[in-house]
Amino acid sequence: MEPMDIVGKSKDDVSLPKATMFKIIKEMLPPDVRVARDAQDLLVECCVEFINLISSESNEVCGREEKRTIAPEHVIRALQVLGFGEYIEEVYAAYEQHRLETLDSPKSGRWASGAEMTEEEALAEQQRMFAEARARMNNGNANPPRQSDSD
Repeated sequence: MEPMDIVGKSKDDVSLPKATMFKIIKEMLPPDVRVARDAQDLLVECCVEFINLISSESNEVCGREEKRTIAPEHVIRALQVLGFGEYIEEVYAAYEQHRLETLDSPKSGRWASGAEMTEEEALAEQQRMFAEARARMNNGNANPPRQSDSD
């Protein structure tokens, strides 16, 4: 019998946009490194499994607090519980940057004025974000200092 998630879809029904994932993989590697298509597919599947793992644990953390909505704090705690505590500082920094860029307030976010980005603007923004991520990886920020266990 195939494993099912909460809404009744099989795990095969859930994926990430492969073109975007392949682009991220390619941009994180030196230009002279090639990645076989099977390896790219495996990396995408690993990402899906990681998201499922974090989501499931976040849900459990949320449930233990008798909450019905998973909050960012639940995700951070799930990372700690699952042994990914060394990444929490970087995850939290990315979350804060995301909040500053898009979630200043529920009604005054980037899209509140009704103006939409053109395709060129969206592509430029995506390229800027990829460049920032690449710079963080290349500047040795991929493994931030460990957070103390007292938190």
